[in-house]
Amino acid sequence: MKKLTNKEREIMELYWQHGPMFVRELLGYYEEPKPHFNTLSTMVRALEKNGFLGHKQFGNTFQYYAQVSEREFGKQGIAGMVQNYFDNSYLSVVSSFVKDEKISVDELQELIDLIKRKEQEDT
Repeated sequence: MKKLTNKEREIMELYWQHGPMFVRELLGYYEEPKPHFNTLSTMVRALEKNGFLGHKQFGNTFQYYAQVSEREFGKQGIAGMVQNYFDNSYLSVVSSFVKDEKISVDELQELIDLIKRKEQEDT
């Protein structure tokens, strides 16, 4: 999945929060100085081209909607971070939290319990 620029992420967050809308409606969520309609429209079409948005046609205008949920997008971001910074090792991620004292023994036990429950569900 393609990484989003700050402006693209801002647009996606508006779609995730407010659901399907036309570009003119999207523009209404911006504070002054608002982006130009054509600029926003171009960015929305680029997000559609990259698979983040889809559209329904109403006459000669389009209502856009998110095709990727915020959760799906976040999961891809985490996977990319683990791959790029932790040599694709989730153990390295957790180990770094332990070393930096960002996770407690109780939280680690919760993770272990979660993994055990997941394994039981899968069998």
